[in-house]
Amino acid sequence: MPAFLLEVGTEELPASFLSDAIVQWQQRIPQSLAANSLKVEAVEVYGTPRRLAVLITGLPSQQPDKEEEIKGPPAQAAFKDGKPTQAAVGFAKKQGVELDALEIRPTDKGDFVFVNKKTPGRPVADIISELVPQWVWNLEGKRLMRWGSGDGKFSRPIRWLVALLDENVLPLELENGGKKVNSDRLSQTHRVLHPEPVSIPQATDYVNILCDAFVTVNPEERKHIIKEQVEAAVQKLGGSTVFYPDLLEEVINLVEYPTAVIGKFEEEFLELPTEVITTVMVSHQRYFPVFKDNSLQELLPKFITISNGDPAKSDIIAVGNERVIRARLADGRFFYEADLAKPLESFLPQLEKVTFQEDLGSVRAKVERIVNIAEKISGQLQLEADKRQKIQRAALLCKADLVTQMVYEFPELQGIMGEKYALASGEDAEVAKAIIEHYLPKNADDTFPQTLTGQVVGLADRLDTLVSIFGVNLIPTGSSDPFALRRAANAIINIAWLANLKINLATLLEQTKADFATSFDKDAAFLIVSLREFFLQRIRILLREEKQIDYDLVNAVLGENDPEYTERALRDLLDVRDRALYLQQIRQDGTLDKIYETVNRSTRLAAQGDLDVQQLEPTAVVNPELFQKPSESAFYNALVELVPQTQAAQSTRNYQLLVSALEKIAPTVSNFFDGADSVLIMDSNPDIKRNRLNLLGLLRNHARVLADFGAIVKNL
Repeated sequence: MPAFLLEVGTEELPASFLSDAIVQWQQRIPQSLAANSLKVEAVEVYGTPRRLAVLITGLPSQQPDKEEEIKGPPAQAAFKDGKPTQAAVGFAKKQGVELDALEIRPTDKGDFVFVNKKTPGRPVADIISELVPQWVWNLEGKRLMRWGSGDGKFSRPIRWLVALLDENVLPLELENGGKKVNSDRLSQTHRVLHPEPVSIPQATDYVNILCDAFVTVNPEERKHIIKEQVEAAVQKLGGSTVFYPDLLEEVINLVEYPTAVIGKFEEEFLELPTEVITTVMVSHQRYFPVFKDNSLQELLPKFITISNGDPAKSDIIAVGNERVIRARLADGRFFYEADLAKPLESFLPQLEKVTFQEDLGSVRAKVERIVNIAEKISGQLQLEADKRQKIQRAALLCKADLVTQMVYEFPELQGIMGEKYALASGEDAEVAKAIIEHYLPKNADDTFPQTLTGQVVGLADRLDTLVSIFGVNLIPTGSSDPFALRRAANAIINIAWLANLKINLATLLEQTKADFATSFDKDAAFLIVSLREFFLQRIRILLREEKQIDYDLVNAVLGENDPEYTERALRDLLDVRDRALYLQQIRQDGTLDKIYETVNRSTRLAAQGDLDVQQLEPTAVVNPELFQKPSESAFYNALVELVPQTQAAQSTRNYQLLVSALEKIAPTVSNFFDGADSVLIMDSNPDIKRNRLNLLGLLRNHARVLADFGAIVKNL
């Protein structure tokens, strides 16, 4: 079966584009082949800084023939007096068949004209020739370039094109900046180690031919080589390293023939904080740092780079790398010493010159808002004066390092340098720790703040950002979220959940909104509604996706258009989490099934009464003198006994107390419905009817302390 090779040769591609392009081709090429009825054995996508390639094996020589039944016009419109009308003639012409190929068949809507049309499969070469330009020009990426008068956009200029169907060159032509690039079997190879082009005899020879010319086209193979060589180098140095995912992926796509090169720098630079050195190496120079051991706390004055040059010249390459890293570390030392010359607090006035957002003033003004919100959170948590003082201090200093020389040069070090400068300035260790922790988590895989001070300051910072950005109507829409507000809201909820912080988010939003309206002289009436809906959406998503709670159980604890449940969720984040987790638990262990029918039936019938959903006390709404059967008295007495259990569950969030009580009452309620002395709920006497509906309403209300059982789907 035929194999097809396409190689698009270019000037050096950005590593990020190459990575994304490979993924796009891996997804799109199989889809386009399937859309053209081409079944293949394998689609292998390759890429290096100078090329993007795909090898397709097991291609058919042509498409399968296609047979289809095509429905035409109604028979009465196509034939008149047994003769074809213009409608029949036009339909036959359009389908490329003779008139005698038309058939009349009955349908639900009467007789219609049909034709059985057979379309011969096209040669695979013709189809691929049409698909290749789509594969190339439809690639998406940042800052794609257009050259000259051409319409095609690509990340870098296309310099050569290899297109082979088995051993034959498939004639293709790409317009590139007004110049035409024609397909051939010649591929460019390693610039240094094999400057001459190579001829590829047939498609399946591609990987081996390029390998012999010092180009490893498979990114996964380059990854394996890089990791193997780096580990060997580290072992030789008696140290350890970290394969930072972003660094590894970038380095893989910067080289065609990887060689690990060991470099060194002066030990005096080790006086710099480890984070400064690793940031210079990893983020700016793409070097792998070498640590003393697996604790990754102390560095050796060594590093490892991945060269794309001649392995025989590794010593020369190392000298060049050492010269670069030495200059960068010298800069870092200068910034560090200059910053340490004054206390961290002295940087605060400079924050007035840094804009948070054009309509929201400076970062210094934001810091004051963070301090204010942090104090409100501290009040809710009823913290002691010493803890509040630490939180206030951390909130005041949390952004001060943004205007230090080190963070200006290396923005990745924000928070990290704040902690170090705070300690050097004599600040409390917990205050210093909170400066770095208040940024956590930075992404979905990051850790969470461990100190209460860091947690509170992090909550305050994010609450200010959310209220302020919503206040200037920059609400996230679709996939657009430039201020990462969804991530901020997720962090607020998760920090509260993980640290078991009993905060009243509804009150905090109201207070922060009121302060915002006063500070910026804005009518913020709309703001609280939008923020509440935004947070409820995030709670719903986090319960579903992170806590793995069934959708109906999430609906049951958040309510469906039920203001009591939405208010309750925002008022007590821990409670909504605990109720959802507990519901999932009792569904899995079968307990939910034991109470579901009783509670759900009572809930449905209680909707026909007028008892409010807050009432729990039977003596207030049920008249025992109206009872006609023992089942009513038994139900009433069981409800009386249920009250303290429900109240205990509410106060302790131990919902096992409530569910155990509901299990106990279930037989009594079943007897009320269907037992020997069952009652007719909808009695003709309105007082008796109301009395019985109130009994059911009370049971519904007790169950509502846990969830809205009407939203739960049985045996999901």
